[in-house]
Amino acid sequence: MIGGGVAGCSVAYHLARLGWTEVILVERHELTEGTTWHSAGFVGQLRSTVTQTKMIMYSAGLYPELARLTGLDPGWHGVGGLRLATTPERVEESLRLAGAGETYGLGLEVLSGAEAKERFPLLYADDVRAALWLPGDGWLDPALLARALAAGARKLGVRILTGTRVVGLDVAGGAITGVRLASGTEGAEDFEEWPVRAETVVVAAGAASGWVGRLAGVDIPVVPIKHQYVVTEPFGVPSSMPTVRDPDNIVYFREENGGILVGGYIRNPEIWSTAAPLEEPRTVFPPDMPKFQESWDSAVRRVPALAATRITKVVHGPEAFTPDGEFLLGETSVRGLWTAAGFCVHGLAAAGGVGKVMAEWIVDGSPEYDVFGMDLRRFGAHARSAAWSRAKALDSYSKYYDIVYPGEERTAARPLRRSPAWVRHAELGAVFGEKAGWERVNWFESNARPAAEPGLGHRPDGLEDRGLRRGGGDGRGVRPAGWAGRIWSPAVREECLATRDAAGLFDQTSFAKLEVAGAGALEGLQRACAGQLDRPVGSIVYTQLLNARGGVEADLTVTRLADDRFRLVTGTAFGVHDAAWLRGQGVDVRDVTSAHACYCLWGPRALDILGSVCGDDLTFGYLRAREISVGGVPVLAQRVTFVGEFGWELYCPSEYGLTLWDTLIAAGTPYGMRPAGYRAIDSMRLEKGYRVWGLDITPETTPYEAGLGFAVAGDKDFLGRAALDAAHRSADDRRTSAVPAASPKAPVPARSLFCLVLDDPRQVCLGGEPVRSGGLPASRVTSGGYGHRVDRSIAYAYLPRGTAPGDRVEVGVTGTWVGAAVAAEPLYDPSSERVRRLPPSSSV
Repeated sequence: MIGGGVAGCSVAYHLARLGWTEVILVERHELTEGTTWHSAGFVGQLRSTVTQTKMIMYSAGLYPELARLTGLDPGWHGVGGLRLATTPERVEESLRLAGAGETYGLGLEVLSGAEAKERFPLLYADDVRAALWLPGDGWLDPALLARALAAGARKLGVRILTGTRVVGLDVAGGAITGVRLASGTEGAEDFEEWPVRAETVVVAAGAASGWVGRLAGVDIPVVPIKHQYVVTEPFGVPSSMPTVRDPDNIVYFREENGGILVGGYIRNPEIWSTAAPLEEPRTVFPPDMPKFQESWDSAVRRVPALAATRITKVVHGPEAFTPDGEFLLGETSVRGLWTAAGFCVHGLAAAGGVGKVMAEWIVDGSPEYDVFGMDLRRFGAHARSAAWSRAKALDSYSKYYDIVYPGEERTAARPLRRSPAWVRHAELGAVFGEKAGWERVNWFESNARPAAEPGLGHRPDGLEDRGLRRGGGDGRGVRPAGWAGRIWSPAVREECLATRDAAGLFDQTSFAKLEVAGAGALEGLQRACAGQLDRPVGSIVYTQLLNARGGVEADLTVTRLADDRFRLVTGTAFGVHDAAWLRGQGVDVRDVTSAHACYCLWGPRALDILGSVCGDDLTFGYLRAREISVGGVPVLAQRVTFVGEFGWELYCPSEYGLTLWDTLIAAGTPYGMRPAGYRAIDSMRLEKGYRVWGLDITPETTPYEAGLGFAVAGDKDFLGRAALDAAHRSADDRRTSAVPAASPKAPVPARSLFCLVLDDPRQVCLGGEPVRSGGLPASRVTSGGYGHRVDRSIAYAYLPRGTAPGDRVEVGVTGTWVGAAVAAEPLYDPSSERVRRLPPSSSV
């Protein structure tokens, strides 16, 4: 363990709790003297993500217990917390957070300004429109917490070496093999260096983590940014004062020794550029009060008594930020070398949870919680660039307290990765989003106008009778209420309807593409994947990678290109993660993402369109792949869809990508085809009940719970099989141990993912909204949106066993409870005839 702050101490403590008896923690100074000591210590439990909230809730429960476990005071002050809202937009955010808080059982309240003032009488609250009150919040003394964690670790056998620096990391065969340590002053007579053999090393060195990682040739994109807070003289502030956050005014404060500690997030932050971060203990910078003035002025307005109060201390130190403002956890590209860093000012609050998930990850292979949003592997090779990391981190810090609207796109360090057809998208008025560095089309603003009837569009059988024809439905073309309507365009609807009636052309070049080849390819993938891959060449299998608990670690398709060669296609941001998971199972994986462009042609006229520029037989079946030529372009055509319409994913070598796009546009335009973007894809996949990893399915959910039991092979062994079989038996007490694992009887899990249709089509879910059943909290929305082909507001949520289509629930959308019906899936084309059968109007 490298680093003696709260992260290192917490990971060491939790590893020892899980039975590891040979743990050594090294710290170049004394404990906490890196970035921990100057933390303001806020513990705010309600965060923007499910996992971070769980981690901080765990931490808040652990910290008071540490006193009993160790006999030391961890410096916990459970005074509760206020989060103020002074604008209508912030009130709306607060109501969304309150809804999320209900699903966690946090027991929070939404207060008026006057009620907030009752909690803290010194508060000026005339402009406060609402306030969230979280009674479980509080603050910590960072040094006392780290010492309590260290004491607990020592009691469990952890060796802690202070005054000991890391001078080298030894790597052999792509794995960590040891650490070279030294004590004394370098160059002095008492300087002593010695090696320690280790197969597991955790870098928890705060702002110095990037420097430590480079000793092993690993890039850990930690960006040290200067952060200030001040402490006033005592003026009678009670120790029971709650913590206060005023994000509209970029300031936070709490009690400190009878005075107030005031901090904030400045709009023009500054990076700490140094070759060797934290070389000296308790690194601080000179006060920069002009930069802090906005936060101080905001604090004085909020607590007028501060105007007559002296500032007695300024703490201006380095904080470890990351490109996206989330933690950096997990295993690096060097096997056995882990990191727990990049805590972006709020790491103290989550330190207990960080120790928990890191220890579980290291010992068991996966943590209890879904930590992909914090996983170091969420970044690609571009994160090695210091310039890119710094630009993103500065942007993240400067907007730390800004409202982040769903679908909002940041512009820092863009564009970076672009499809061969990017120039054409720009010409068509594409509104771009960014994911994993890729520029991806959200929608084409040129599609915002309704299309003239081309006279060539094939009308889907029976849709007129079901009231789903163009122009029908209560919510068509109407901007959704609230946040869902903030970043919105009628172009999305037009793209969905064009795909339904004629065809849509989607650029999905950003798909992560992995290849597995060689004599052991099939055997390795069979062990790693839950689906049956031993199928004929040209077969496509939709499958999941599971962890030992049966949770879904990845969701992808596998195409058998030859007896000993497979191509895996996964989500844009998941390639590095999924490849690392497979390598951890002994599978040799090659990332070929950049080698291939991918365009998806979907819709009832897709066969006519492609047939007009391709002389090959295109009538091969669903979930089959074939090499074809489109114009002069060599293409691998795969009969799969993520929108519920007939068509293909078309892969070509990247150098042909622009030509292929132009060829398809020219061929498709006369048929009414439109280029389309990811917002249309998301709308249509909701209508078909297609799951998204990280939202609807995660490492915390099993395929059976998610309704994906059809993708689990019953005739082979794979990682997670034992856990699924155990869940299978316990879910249905009619089963006995005598029933073979390959039994076709489907398990009935304790909870399942269900489709909900909201009564009010203008109320659109964005994910995280609370769901009540019978008036009681039952779940939260995993994902939601508006289905333009069915003209319904759709959401998905896990609900308990016994729930059935036709049942009624309520969904909390920004403080409003909206009735919803549990619906049978899928809402669109339930028989999937449009996907599987050749379009009847085709002349090919």
